[in-house]
Amino acid sequence: MIDQPDYYAHPTAVLDDGCRVGAGCRIWHFTHISAGAVLGEACSLGQNVFVADGVTLGRNVKVQNNVSLYAGVQCADDVFLGPSVVFTNVKNPRSAVPRRGDAHYLPTVLEHGVTVGANSTIVCGLRLGCYAFVGAGSVVTHDVPAFALVYGNPARQRGWMSAHGHQLHFTADGHAVCPESGAQYQLHPDKKSVALMNQESEVPNASIPNS
Repeated sequence: MIDQPDYYAHPTAVLDDGCRVGAGCRIWHFTHISAGAVLGEACSLGQNVFVADGVTLGRNVKVQNNVSLYAGVQCADDVFLGPSVVFTNVKNPRSAVPRRGDAHYLPTVLEHGVTVGANSTIVCGLRLGCYAFVGAGSVVTHDVPAFALVYGNPARQRGWMSAHGHQLHFTADGHAVCPESGAQYQLHPDKKSVALMNQESEVPNASIPNS
């Protein structure tokens, strides 16, 4: 008797020999998972998604339709990628100049709980901090701090977001409360970073599966 996989892949999906797919994943129409890709448990990949060799996804990563994840992209747990999000992995491509492999591909790291809105572009070589929130249609060209809300072209920081996805409104002494979870946040005096006061109950440990 042949063992059945502990994940679901639509008959039109292509899973190359050697790819690692975690239990409970759901992989939909016309999606292609390359041999060297690693998917954590309970990921959901929509229609027409491409996952290249060397890409790693943590647990419960949601990738909506028409997203291509190229070599160098690393997503920790609970990352959300909206429809038609674009990633790159070479900063200075030329058709006539071969730039392939680890010597040229720049890593792009999305930490725990990051959200990237539909039709956004993430330029390679960046790190998006835990629970950063990128608004739809943005072009991200710089690192994004944890909990930061950014949008626009180029994307600029417009505020701060809670782990539950609500914009935070800080008092004069730098205190804010998420309206959904009740979690408390503190804005650093330099206004460049935010700390989650009861982090143990709100933010699980970020993880990216080993390739």
